[in-house]
Amino acid sequence: MSQASSLDRLPGVEQLRKLPRVALMAGGAAVIAVVVAIALWSRAPDYSVLFSNLDDRDGGAIVSALGQMNVPYQFSDNGGALLIPKDRVHEVRMQLASQGLPRGGNVGFELLDQARFGASQFTEQVTYQRALEGELSSSIAALHAVQDARVHLAIPRETLFVRDRQAPTASVLLTLYPGRTITEGQVSAIQWLVSSSVPSLSAENVSVVDQNGRLLTPPMGEAGSSTVQRDFVTDVEQRAVQRIMTLLNPLLGSGNVRAQVSADVDFSAREHTSESYKPNQKPGEGAVRSEQSSVALNNSSNDPEGVPGALSNQPPINTVAPIVDEAATAAAQNTANTAATSTDATDFSNVDARLSQLEAQAKLISPSGSARTDITTNYEVDRTISHVKNAVGEVKRLSVAVVLNYRYLDKEYEPLSDEEIDNIRSLVMQAVGYSAERGDSISVVNSRFSEQQNTSVPFWQNNTYIEAAMTILKYLVIALLFFAFWRIVVNPIIQGLIQARLQAQTMRLEVEESAERQKEAKERAAEINRYEDNISTARVMAEKDPRAVAMVLRAWMNKEDKDDN
Repeated sequence: MSQASSLDRLPGVEQLRKLPRVALMAGGAAVIAVVVAIALWSRAPDYSVLFSNLDDRDGGAIVSALGQMNVPYQFSDNGGALLIPKDRVHEVRMQLASQGLPRGGNVGFELLDQARFGASQFTEQVTYQRALEGELSSSIAALHAVQDARVHLAIPRETLFVRDRQAPTASVLLTLYPGRTITEGQVSAIQWLVSSSVPSLSAENVSVVDQNGRLLTPPMGEAGSSTVQRDFVTDVEQRAVQRIMTLLNPLLGSGNVRAQVSADVDFSAREHTSESYKPNQKPGEGAVRSEQSSVALNNSSNDPEGVPGALSNQPPINTVAPIVDEAATAAAQNTANTAATSTDATDFSNVDARLSQLEAQAKLISPSGSARTDITTNYEVDRTISHVKNAVGEVKRLSVAVVLNYRYLDKEYEPLSDEEIDNIRSLVMQAVGYSAERGDSISVVNSRFSEQQNTSVPFWQNNTYIEAAMTILKYLVIALLFFAFWRIVVNPIIQGLIQARLQAQTMRLEVEESAERQKEAKERAAEINRYEDNISTARVMAEKDPRAVAMVLRAWMNKEDKDDN
């Protein structure tokens, strides 16, 4: 009894008891569901990133594969990463890699692994071109500022006719990360990367475009389109100016020297090939290539001559054999044969003496005959071939202009002396690399610099400040008008609506309170009537049976005494 009475005294218990049983059951079920959800959430696995920055095609394929493997997954808040339970990240990555996921958006030379039997040459060429484009796209996308890249190659078919051959071309579409840019050097690197990967493709035939449609490679052949040449000329001029200022600032002081350099640079590429021959040399001075000598001997006797007749028909006289030294004849014959068959010689400085020697040997062999000796000598021809290729970006002429301020001494400006100006001119010539053959010109002028006058105007007369003040004033006027409209029109309407709502709520509360008071009055009247009825009933019972009433009172009193004890 005491515990039940203490629970009844708790705030809100009586109101809960007044609620219907269906509401109490629904509330209890909701509390149980919340407790179960909290328990399940506390026991949920820890999720980790499986892949991030996936495109839609790879994301769909990976989600489908995860569903087949019964792996739970969820996306990050911004949707940029795919999450799975942490203890299964490495296992799932290996399984997806065996299926070729993620593909990365570009295909490469793995297309050649899926070659079909019986494919035509055209199909193989197209497959190879697709694979090459995919590999180049992946390589370009590896750059820091490039998010994605696409490469299109136009490779013409090879032909045997040189006149019909066409050079291949390429186009590259870059998708840059937001807020990032790509420099001209990186664009040139992309051009050389693509041109070096495709046979017979030059870097000039590679065009690069970004996602906004801007052509990053300037069109070739247009005047002034090459920014590389302009940057080279600017660099040459700035370096020359910097060298001049570095020399003259310590001598004349900072701010007392002004220098400008104009460089005329030749970017035309020239190639020169020449072939020259020296004049004929004297005999015996040139290098001998080969020499040929021949000896012709005629040993036959003289044929009969004269007018035919008796004298001519006489028998010949008995011949007498000449006395010939066989040893000398054999030596001469060997010498002649050696000279006739030799084509190379080491020393032919005394040709005339050798001719005489050969003739003497021929006479020893055939004293009565005739001998003929021929010698042909071939000398090396002097020839010089030179191939000269001039460097691109050669400085043709420099024009230097230097202005010197007067020297400030004893609160006065004094011009520099002629000797000092000549010394400064010499320093400038040495600094810029003066060349008279090139036609360089240097002008050094000594003049007083004009002092800068204070041309500033008061801020209330400055057009910039006036425009800013007018803009601020305009926004202030708009704000004041809006505030006035709010206070005069909008706020009263809102306040009227609020007051009407409050009055409606007050009237409803008053009606509810009056109804409750009437109900309480009725209940009190009913209780009073019930009490009076009970009193009257007790009086009647006491009058009829006072003994029974006394026994009931005695029982109540004994019960209260037991409760007190």
